[in-house]
Formats: sequence, structure tokens, C-alpha cells
Amino acid sequence: MPAPLRREASDVTTTAGATGSRVSATRHPLIDAGPGGVLPPLPKTAWLEIDLAKLTANVRLLQGLLPPGVRVEPVVKADAYGHGAVAVSRALVTDGIRGLGVATYDEALELRQAGIEVPIVVLFPIPAELAPDAMRHCMSITVGDQLLLGRTLAALDAAVAAGVGAAPASEAASRGQSRRLAIHVEVETGLGRGGVHPEDVATAVAAIEASPNARLAGLWSHLQAPGDAGTSSQQDARFGAASGLLEEAGVTIPARHLAASGGLLGATAGSYDVVRIGIAQYGIVPDGLEVAERNRLAAAGLQPVMELLARPVRVAWLDPGVGVSYGPSFVTTRRSRIATLPLGYADGYPRSLSNKAQVLVRGVRAPQVGTVAMDAIMVDVTDVPGPEVTIDDEFVLIGEQGGERISALDVARWGNTISYEVIAAMSGRLPRVYYAAAEAVAMRAVACDASRGPGRIDDRSAEAPEEAPGPLGCE
Repeated sequence: MPAPLRREASDVTTTAGATGSRVSATRHPLIDAGPGGVLPPLPKTAWLEIDLAKLTANVRLLQGLLPPGVRVEPVVKADAYGHGAVAVSRALVTDGIRGLGVATYDEALELRQAGIEVPIVVLFPIPAELAPDAMRHCMSITVGDQLLLGRTLAALDAAVAAGVGAAPASEAASRGQSRRLAIHVEVETGLGRGGVHPEDVATAVAAIEASPNARLAGLWSHLQAPGDAGTSSQQDARFGAASGLLEEAGVTIPARHLAASGGLLGATAGSYDVVRIGIAQYGIVPDGLEVAERNRLAAAGLQPVMELLARPVRVAWLDPGVGVSYGPSFVTTRRSRIATLPLGYADGYPRSLSNKAQVLVRGVRAPQVGTVAMDAIMVDVTDVPGPEVTIDDEFVLIGEQGGERISALDVARWGNTISYEVIAAMSGRLPRVYYAAAEAVAMRAVACDASRGPGRIDDRSAEAPEEAPGPLGCE
């Protein structure tokens, strides 16, 4: 079972007063379950269930596809694709993961403030002025533009000269050197959105190596169409050529990474030293990907980690000719029993699903009707067999019930989008209940009254530590 989940220092808003800072609000706290997995009441009757045991099983399965010496690096950007970055990261680290990827500086900072000590690489370039902060918090950053690289190195030099961002004296003495910022150089191999052109990679690396405050941590790129073997092999060749030129020049590249979930499952590119796994760790094969024959058994074994559930706040009979929701875009043509579920587009259930989606109740598919509102959707349960559906019935919007399943891909097709967007769009307003070994271990909500019911919020300081832990994330 993953380590107990705790409230984050970053979840606390402080208000300065005459007597100093005081806690005025918490946001997105993690609440430990009480004995037997008992949690406080949900703040709303629409919620996500996140199975951390399935998450770690998926990661082990994907690691098993790689040759010895190559490791997976889970990507937990966008709140771990909607699953909850802190809870997911803690489960992964507890299970032995040695590095994580995010997209932004503040995503990395959230993990550092939550006590995540493994190396974290920020995969999108950050503003140059934040480079000293990234160094102080032992983050790795990426660069893919020569001008931005120059400004980043200049910002580092200026900060260090001013005494900002250096390692604490005790740590520096034990290491015999100052802290340096780890930089991964992105190579433009054909995605067309970022990276240094292959012929300029050596110049970029030379600038990093010439800086006393930075070091080369890796070389990487990203596939444009991982399901297209031809396009991916061309990108692979460009990446390999850039890597080869550096090695011929005597440059040691600590880590090279090109493939992500699609490249791994489709086997369309080399695995190099690291493979970044994103959507696959959450139990979803990239939309439309043709999985390589040797990986099909593994792909079939991936287990979706997220389920979206709800109980109605009202179930009522409506006469023929009654409009449902805004517009109305749906009008009853018969006496209809309509259930109102307390989630909408503000929760990540998009308006584009209006009158298109289906949900499960009692293992039966029922149509969503009317326009999806900010806070509510309606479901026609007239034809659900058995006794009348009531507010005690549980509805499944993503997940399985009674042998039927609605997948993120189903929802994506109804909404004319992709699975990635469906899960990543799940907003922070939806409570998340975390399970491990079939038992609830924690809940995350927008806010929680710690005095209400079972469960426990760890009473940690509202202030982030002055220095992030150094040994794993830093040189």
C-alpha cells in the first residue's frame, strides 16, 4: 500500500497579520482514511475513484517491456492527467520509481513542497528568471531555444553572484561544490514545436558545459506520430545522429529519451536510456495507436485507473412536452423519469456531450439528455428495469458496472475529442477518492473541515521549506 497521504504545504493560503502568518484556508487537501478505509462525507455526490494499485501495476507492466538498463519515467503533468499529482507521485515513488516528469515549474514545485524527493524534469521550457528557483528546488529543466538558453544561463550566473540559489553551506561542503542546474536539451527532430536543430545541439551543450552553474542532464525529443513507423524512424534517426555527434566530441550524455507511451507500445522508436510514460500508466492506450504485436498482451493488460461516478440530487417524473436544461435542447416526448447528477462542464464533463453521452445505472446504459450545464447533467432513466431509480442509485460515467463499461475513449468519441483531454480535464472541484489494495486510503477535495467525521489532515506548517531536499533531485 502506498505511503499515507498528507496535506501539502502548497495547499495552504496564509494571511499576514500583526502576529505573523496564519492559516486562513486550505485548498485540495489530502485526507487520510480512518480505520477500515473510512473517510469524511463527500462534499458532493459526484466523484472520481483512483485505484493506485492499478497504477503501480500498469507501470510495472510497462517497465517489463524495456530492455535491462532502460527505465520508465512517469509523467505526472496536468495533475497527473487529472488523477491527482501528489497522490499519484507518492504511490509511484513508494513503488520504486526514481524520476518523474511534469510540464511546468509550479507543477514541479507542488511535488517538492509535498515532500517528493526524486529527480523531477520540467518538460516545457520555463521563464529564464525562474531558473535560479528551479536550481534551489533541485529541478531539472529543458531548453529548446538558443536565446532562451542564453538568458537562462545569465539569470543563473546573476543569481549565484548575488548569493541566491546556492546550496546550503553544509551541503556544499559535503559535496565539495556548489549546486548546479540540471538541463535537458531538446532536439528538434520533426515535431515542429520545440527543440534545438540537430546542427546546433553541440553549440547549446557547449554553452551549458561552459557555465559553472549548470550541467547537461540529458538529451531528448518527442515523437510527432508514434503510430507511424516511417515518421518515427526518421525522428529516431535525427535524434540518434545528434546524440552521436555529441559522443564523438567527447560529451557524456547522462540520459537520452525519445519515446513516450505511443512509441513504447507501438515499438516505433528506440528506447535509449529512459522512456517517458504518460497516458499508458493510467491504463489507456493512446487513441488510434496500432500496438506492436509483441506488446499486445501487455497493452491488453493495462487497467484504467480512473472512474467517474455520481449519485443523483433529484429523480423526478416529467410530463410530455417539458424542456430539460438550458435551451432547451431536449424536450420530453413521453412521461419521463429524469435524474439530475451534480456535475457539469465546470467539473470537466464537457458541454459537447450534450444529448450524445450515455451513463451506466444498475448495469444498464441510459442516455444523457439536455444541455450539459456548469454544475449539472440530466439522465433519462425511464427505461431502466426494476424499481424506480432514486437518489440512492450510483451512476457510472466513466468505468464499469454490471459487466458494462464506458471508457474514456467512448466519452472522447461522443465529444469529438481524445482520451487525453477527457481525463486531464477532470477539474479540481471533483473529489478524488484513492484506493489501494481495494481499500480507500485517502480523499482529495477543494477544502475539508478537519473536525467533520473520520479521516485526518496532517497538521503541517503552511510555510514551504527554505531548501528542498537535495540528495536525489540535485547533483
